[in-house]
Amino acid sequence: MTDFFKLAQPGITELSPYQPGKPIEELERELGISDIVKLASNENPLGPSKKVTEGISGQLAELARYPDGSAYLLKKKLQSKLGIDPARITVGNGSNDVLELVARVFLGPGLEAIVSEHSFVVYPLATKSLGADLTVIPAKNFGQDLVATAAAIHENTRVVFIANPNNPTGTWIDGDTLTAFLDQVPSETLVVLDEAYAEYVEDPAYPSGLDLVDQYPNLIVTRTFSKAYGLAGLRIGYSVSHPDIADLMNRVRQPFNVNLMSLAAALIVLDDEDYLQESVRLNSEGMKQLIDACTQMGLGYIPSVGNFLTIDFGRDAMPIYEALLHEGVIVRPIGVYGLPNHLRVTVGLPEENARFVDALQKVLSQVEESPG
Repeated sequence: MTDFFKLAQPGITELSPYQPGKPIEELERELGISDIVKLASNENPLGPSKKVTEGISGQLAELARYPDGSAYLLKKKLQSKLGIDPARITVGNGSNDVLELVARVFLGPGLEAIVSEHSFVVYPLATKSLGADLTVIPAKNFGQDLVATAAAIHENTRVVFIANPNNPTGTWIDGDTLTAFLDQVPSETLVVLDEAYAEYVEDPAYPSGLDLVDQYPNLIVTRTFSKAYGLAGLRIGYSVSHPDIADLMNRVRQPFNVNLMSLAAALIVLDDEDYLQESVRLNSEGMKQLIDACTQMGLGYIPSVGNFLTIDFGRDAMPIYEALLHEGVIVRPIGVYGLPNHLRVTVGLPEENARFVDALQKVLSQVEESPG
């Protein structure tokens, strides 16, 4: 019998498939329960903008036609809303797609990418799948240590991945620290600044990478419509970079990697300021709700500026995760990120947050009462 694993590229066989948050339907099948709350995938609890659901219906008559592969209208909208030169934009099937494009263009055997401990698992997946080397820098206070990262860069370092804020920890890098790092990075080393959760950050010291791409030609900023804009199911994101980098990425991008409905929805939601503001407001209040509950229960947590909170249970968190499933609450175990004692909880609607808190109190009391 043919051993297909021997035929695969070496980097592929070292990988494990990305594990998304458990779907509601899967838990219903497994346990036969209903009325499930999912707080596992950092989705927007508001659901999509009503303007989006009403507006994209006009695209249904065009479903037999290919979308605009150049995303011309979306690029012009981003230019008008955010001041981005369309020549700098690369669109993707979610920002994950754009991260893969960066790796495909700039990584390969003999080259290296640098990531932080506890950083988004897609970075090592994209790197190792191309046979490139991966260096993991130990985290500092659960966040990226940019001093150590800068010191680790050498002549074969082609890409440095930075998530700001970081998933799954919610930690972030201020403007002075980021620019001090960028000033040290050689021009031949690309810095990918993943800003998937940028819209949620309200601290004035938080730097927008979009303001830095003119100053640093080797900087690539990625953004998504999956989080604060509520379009995770439509999968659309983009990057902003030097026009030459965008040109190279567009050469390997699939011709129609963003579909018709996604393009239409992104155009609409960029004009829906009320929806974005409500998303941020709801997240801020929900974060306080979760933090207050952790404080009352004596649980540690990693301070977060994203739309999620990572809670420290001081012991293996998997039994707590599994017990929460039986209460109809799905959160995210993050042992794969090197945090086996933590669970990541997405900020939900007020009633969803309350449901999680009640379930957690019940689960923890049962664990404490159990023998041994």
